[in-house]
Amino acid sequence: MEQKERDQTLLRFANKSATVLVATDVAARGLDIEALDLVINYQMPRDQEVYVHRIGRTGRAGSSGCACTLYGDKEQHKLDALQGYLDRTIQAEALPNEKDVAASLPRPLMATLQIDGGKKQKLRAGDILGALTSKTGGSEINGSDVGKIVLHDIRAYVAVKQTVLKQALKKIQQGKMKGRSFKVRELR
Repeated sequence: MEQKERDQTLLRFANKSATVLVATDVAARGLDIEALDLVINYQMPRDQEVYVHRIGRTGRAGSSGCACTLYGDKEQHKLDALQGYLDRTIQAEALPNEKDVAASLPRPLMATLQIDGGKKQKLRAGDILGALTSKTGGSEINGSDVGKIVLHDIRAYVAVKQTVLKQALKKIQQGKMKGRSFKVRELR
């Protein structure tokens, strides 16, 4: 991915408009995501400290989390070494079948909108929130339906609940902020 795509993907994940984030070891080292519930390791690392660093992304600051690792019979020695390093037994379980997995995939609660305007156009988070929650331009969106707002120089991103996505797009497309219109699209 290009850097812009990586930044947007991470923003969507932090905004809760993406429920899964896949990252390499290199990418995962720089991530600091609040309230991460689950980390799934695709392979056992050779180094136990790398493993501890990977799973340390979940359960931070006193919160709880779960770390799972997919491994094959040929990696049993790595699991044994990890158990010795951690001084604890790791419980192995069989993977669920495809049907169970498909039935339990979570849908994201939020969607992220990209607005083609930002700090250079003097947009503020309050302008965006005001445009979304105003009584003009159709039905009203509650402030509780609006999540994180991130402003960059020429773009802004706002998380909105999936249930008000169409309304939010319409309000930004048809409304004005700072006396002018801005293009908006759902970031996917």
